[in-house]
Amino acid sequence: MDWQFGGIPLHPLFVHLTSVAVPVAALTAIIVAVWPRARRWLAVGAPIIGLVALASVPLATQSGEWLEHREKETALLERHTELADGMLPWSVAVFAFLVLWWAWHRYGTDRIAGRGAVRAINIIGPVLLIVVGVVSMIEVIIIGHAGATSVWTD
Repeated sequence: MDWQFGGIPLHPLFVHLTSVAVPVAALTAIIVAVWPRARRWLAVGAPIIGLVALASVPLATQSGEWLEHREKETALLERHTELADGMLPWSVAVFAFLVLWWAWHRYGTDRIAGRGAVRAINIIGPVLLIVVGVVSMIEVIIIGHAGATSVWTD
């Protein structure tokens, strides 16, 4: 695919989308994990936010790989591309846990007979959401910084 529009590479556009969508999805994951009222307010919106973030990552990486083949290879660019390959699993995790957490509160809590299982899920679920949210935010910051360094360093 030709990842340009009017001769301008689309990678910066997709990078900015990812730089906003991933932290918003991560913050949404953390908020729904710790604030029950927000979980009810966001409802299915939380997984949709996670889906937008997830969709933005392959767009940014594919357009970045296209652009990489047209740029001078440097150690900084190589570091950025290697780091970027690690973003997708974290975005998948944020999306998956947001879907599971929404489904659990929408359908699961009333169907499980054992109070111990409900309690365990209500402890483990938020911890997982917080962990994947924090790590995905850290990842996008590190990747973005590496990309900016590779562009703006002589």
